[in-house]
Amino acid sequence: MLDKIKISRALLSVHDKTGLLDLARELDQRRIEIISTGGTAQFLKDNGFAVISVSDVTRFPEILGGRVKTLHPNIHGAILARREQEEQMQQLAALGIAPIDLVVVNLYPFEKTIARPGCSREEALENIDIGGPCMIRAAAKNHPGVAVITSPLQYGELVQELSEQDGCTTLRSREKWAHTAFQRTSRYDQAIQTYLSDGKTEAFAETVTIHLSKAQELRYGENPHQSAAFYAEVGGMPFGQQIHGKELSYNNILDIHSAAGLAAEFAEPACVIVKHNNPCGAAIGSDPGDAYEKALVTDPVSAFGGIVALNRPFEQETLAQRLGEIFLEVIIAPEFSAAVLEILRGKKNVRLMRWPGFQISAGTLDVRKVSGGYLLQTVDVEPVAAPAYRTVSKRPPTPGEARGVQFAWKVAKWVKSNAIIFAAADRTLGIGAGQMSRVDSSRMAVLKAKNAGLDLTGSVAASDAFFPFRDGLDVLAEAGATAVIEPGGSVRDEEVIAAADEHGMSLVFTGLRHFRH
Repeated sequence: MLDKIKISRALLSVHDKTGLLDLARELDQRRIEIISTGGTAQFLKDNGFAVISVSDVTRFPEILGGRVKTLHPNIHGAILARREQEEQMQQLAALGIAPIDLVVVNLYPFEKTIARPGCSREEALENIDIGGPCMIRAAAKNHPGVAVITSPLQYGELVQELSEQDGCTTLRSREKWAHTAFQRTSRYDQAIQTYLSDGKTEAFAETVTIHLSKAQELRYGENPHQSAAFYAEVGGMPFGQQIHGKELSYNNILDIHSAAGLAAEFAEPACVIVKHNNPCGAAIGSDPGDAYEKALVTDPVSAFGGIVALNRPFEQETLAQRLGEIFLEVIIAPEFSAAVLEILRGKKNVRLMRWPGFQISAGTLDVRKVSGGYLLQTVDVEPVAAPAYRTVSKRPPTPGEARGVQFAWKVAKWVKSNAIIFAAADRTLGIGAGQMSRVDSSRMAVLKAKNAGLDLTGSVAASDAFFPFRDGLDVLAEAGATAVIEPGGSVRDEEVIAAADEHGMSLVFTGLRHFRH
């Protein structure tokens, strides 16, 4: 395998002509022969460069409105011939085919085309490049002898290589460019596949392709000794836009997802405070400021260093002043007023995230890495409407209790299992999360409320999964809860129902579990 390959002949065929003239000038100065196609050839000729038309190489005209021009043995033979195999090079010579040492191709802008409002199916199909990916893949396959460049961002690197290597490319660079080339064609094909399937893919096919693009490097992962980066779904729902503060961390992003997801559950003005990927307070109110004050009361100690999410535009200057009184990692809202931004930007350590639309994508898979592979599941976005609730106790919930259990159930979905939530109709009162037994989560929720000085008499409670024994329900009743919502489905449901009746509680089953490991 040859290390250095002298560039004598290059094929240029690009839709994006950014930087093309500077590159062509460099090639021309090195007396590298330039072959080109259609609009690229005309562009170079108009700017004074000597160009050989692809039609002159193939000895066949471009046909079908330019759909067929480079799909020819005189082009692909020149790219694919193995330089180290004398027999193949002799075959090229016998056929009068000169090798191509450099392929510079960027593709029809399919992704940009389909992102344009009103794009028709016909327009999308016409922007599916065929010859370009074929040339890119051929050159990348034969990178031991051919260099392939797929983006104007690589032109400077190519020119530097030619300058430092006396008109040659090195194997190391060709390998790197080939890797980038296959990444590009893979992304391109995935975008087409997603479009043609109308964004719908079989969730658990025999093979699954997840299409990601690096959005940003992160300072570190969950801990400083771990490296990390954030990758965005190509064509997926935006994560949000940071408009102030130092860069986000790995843990910030996890917490932002949870905070925004819970806040988006509510139609009313809501505030959610998250710490270590668990809500430590949530409330609805007449406005964001009212909701924040209610949410903060649940656990003001844990709110320190937390994430605050508002599901309404942040316009209250008094709330901005209040949020400035404690240390917060991130504040999220659909929009921030100029006055609020002026106040909050005085806090250099807080990150501000604008999240228009304020929705969590439901159309993708939840993916988690485990030893030896990945676990995939559909995202838990299934709502449970009040009519689906089933009262299993003798006493149905009062209207106030019904509102309370609906509120608590939404919160339970975003709390780590085992999850127990005490709540009123508009706010959380105590949250027990992540314990190994449900009764311990129940006791923790009671302890949290007690530490915050909150009275649980007349409260309601939610459990993300069924009670395996009556002991958890007994703890809730003893603390003062009068109504409980849970999925049901335990072999001891009758025992739990009997306990609710014994305490005079209302017990509601949803038939749907919300484990969050």
